[in-house]
Amino acid sequence: MKRIVECVPNFSEGRRVEVIEAIRGAMSRPGVNLLSVSSDADHNRTVITLVGEPESIEQAAFAGIAKAAELIDLNVHRGEHPRIGATDVCPFVPVSGVTMDECVSMARRLGERVGRELNIPVYLYEAAATRPDRENLENIRRGEYEKLKEEIGSNPDRRPDFGPAQVGPAGATVIGARPFLIAFNAYLSTADVNVAKDVARIVRHSSGGLRFVKALGLLVEGRAQVSMNLTDYRKTSIARVVETVRREAARYGCTLVKTELVGLAPQEAFVEAAQWYLQIDGLQTDQILENRLAEAASTTPAPAGFLDAVAAGTATPGGGAVAALAGALSAALTSMVARLTIGKKRYADVESEMKDAATRADSVRAQLTSAMEEDSAAFEEVMASFRLPKDTPEQQAARRQAIQAATRHAIDVPLGVARACVAALELASLVAAKGNLNAASDAATAGHMARAAVEAAGINVRVNIAGLDEREQARQQLEELSELRARAARLSDVILAVIEQRTSLP
Repeated sequence: MKRIVECVPNFSEGRRVEVIEAIRGAMSRPGVNLLSVSSDADHNRTVITLVGEPESIEQAAFAGIAKAAELIDLNVHRGEHPRIGATDVCPFVPVSGVTMDECVSMARRLGERVGRELNIPVYLYEAAATRPDRENLENIRRGEYEKLKEEIGSNPDRRPDFGPAQVGPAGATVIGARPFLIAFNAYLSTADVNVAKDVARIVRHSSGGLRFVKALGLLVEGRAQVSMNLTDYRKTSIARVVETVRREAARYGCTLVKTELVGLAPQEAFVEAAQWYLQIDGLQTDQILENRLAEAASTTPAPAGFLDAVAAGTATPGGGAVAALAGALSAALTSMVARLTIGKKRYADVESEMKDAATRADSVRAQLTSAMEEDSAAFEEVMASFRLPKDTPEQQAARRQAIQAATRHAIDVPLGVARACVAALELASLVAAKGNLNAASDAATAGHMARAAVEAAGINVRVNIAGLDEREQARQQLEELSELRARAARLSDVILAVIEQRTSLP
């Protein structure tokens, strides 16, 4: 089972697009999929949803916290939503192949690093909490940044789990591990925020309301809003929450105008709501068309879906992703040849080398497989930076900075692919020379694929470098690319010569 963790950091910025893009870009890396970016100007808050391998997610979370600390000043931040930090809260959620205990370890490890390297106070909450009174986020965030700044150095109860007992412009960050949570807002037909506060008091568990609901009353877009977190949708359903809000609002002569989902939520939660409202008896998840289509698609080989996406006429996935795929296929063939050699008496003297080659080739393949998605994400990042506003000198400067950051990333990804493909060629040359002779054609194919991938990745590097302002950096990267291409050519020639020699007729 693939190991997947969800991370849902909340950043105290929902108005400056260039800042949000910079944070998002900082978190983009191999092994991480960005699923959602949800910003609210009234809350002045952005929620980003990431999923991926635990190690990659942990690195991405640190990068996002560091970038937010660089760009967000809590001394001037104003918004409806409570907050104590530039990165206000950063939870880890186990999805598959990962336990809650592992997410707790991730939270504590990240918290220690943030406190040590970024000098930011860190509090642990939910399953990662070190004290019972810190399991609940509201207890940590009480009084917000302004109160915390006053008390953190003098009140022992406000002493952080990691980092200094003082706050700078980035404030403090709350890091933890928890189950899935649904962020859900309800808008009422009134501008009286006191009505929303009264309804929130009735709905939330801490005031005697629904067991798995947290709620606040806010004024958003000129309407009273009941802002809620549903901490266990299976035990307190969305439908029950909506009907409770509707009923309580009616007591004040108000109606429920609309609801709003922040970020992502499991499909199961909405299936249950549909079943409740429509009174469908015995609704099964496999009666939903999209579920059946997804099940059918899962039986289709993954490359077929990727090829369809390449052929679709959209900008991504494109040549960079295809280069990464070619390199991954090369590494996969090298692993195959190595494993076809292991355990054969004829090749007993090279068995340890083949085991090492297979393991290393698997690692290169994983790196290149991640790069397939990262290349597309890097291109989208460049496109997003060009769409930033440019009406004022400040916006123009921020846009230029975002374009350059995105361009650097769009260079780094294919350059990393070229490096990995040269590593794949080195491994292919080993199995070509010492591996199972019956798989000689596979070793040769591995060489051809990796050589093509280096050239294809190099084209992407050169095209993107044209837009880089830092010409000295561009020169160094072009020099490295030239060296990689030369090494790839030499290794490819060696592989073909060795294969020809080993397979020639006597």
